[in-house]
Amino acid sequence: MWRSQFYYKDWQGVSHKKNKRGFRTKAEAEQWERDFLQQQQRNLDINFENFVQIYYEDMEHRLRENTMRTKKFIIDLKIIPYFRNKKMNEIKVSDIRAWQNALMKKGYSQTYLKTVNNQLSAIFNYAVKYYDLRDNPCRKAGSIGKSHAGERQFWTKQEFKQFLVTVEDKPEARMAFLLLYWTGMRIGELLALTYNDIDLEKRTISINKSYQRLDGRDIITPPKTPKSKRIVTIPPFLAEELRDYMSHLYGIMADERIFRFTKSYMEHEIIRGIKDSGVKRIRLHDLRHPYVKHTTKNISCKSRNPKLPKY
Repeated sequence: MWRSQFYYKDWQGVSHKKNKRGFRTKAEAEQWERDFLQQQQRNLDINFENFVQIYYEDMEHRLRENTMRTKKFIIDLKIIPYFRNKKMNEIKVSDIRAWQNALMKKGYSQTYLKTVNNQLSAIFNYAVKYYDLRDNPCRKAGSIGKSHAGERQFWTKQEFKQFLVTVEDKPEARMAFLLLYWTGMRIGELLALTYNDIDLEKRTISINKSYQRLDGRDIITPPKTPKSKRIVTIPPFLAEELRDYMSHLYGIMADERIFRFTKSYMEHEIIRGIKDSGVKRIRLHDLRHPYVKHTTKNISCKSRNPKLPKY
């Protein structure tokens, strides 16, 4: 086994000794040393893959863990393989166009193409803002894909009732689906709910956090955006449904989650329920669209007391 050992200066000019073991060949040890030193020099005479590592190290302190994980997955799989050894200051608009054309030939959805392209553009925006890259070649290359590929799918009230029959024997899932459909909550916001967030007398739910299960760990974070913190008023029938559900929860403290399952469980249940009920296929996230559409319509009409449809 080979070892790499050398001295380098960090961004503050302080000298450090670096020592790493376990390389199978001398060439691997030397390549690792070259990559490490490139990342330390903090300029754009650096290959794309090493610059991305700098980008990751910075953004990991600023983005939510799940967001960072998704970003890495897309960049590592769809972007780095194409630009890996190209110097950051030598990547041209024509290179971006060629990459975009190769990506579009893969047959990906319009929304996915847009997402991947945005990740590459974000890397170059970072280089422009913090490393004095003259401009972002993605801007001149133009965008690909669409933010929304066609009209969003959602269930009518009748379709939702038809689906709900398939979870009648699963009270936890039934209550969760009711809340998603009638409050416009995101799945992470729903799974983070505690007794403390619910006021049945006022018929309100305070949405102030989000839940995720990552690598076997329960992660509680703030909602998706600052504006996502809100108080939702629920209709009387839903308050009664929630009261009955909570009356059967024994031994749960006021600050504990009232839904103890994960997003994957809900995704499994919606797929099963769609198959059993015969309603059109939608995503779990699409359950909130009827509520969002209804409330947006009421706000545009300047209604002071928008009413939810009767159940």
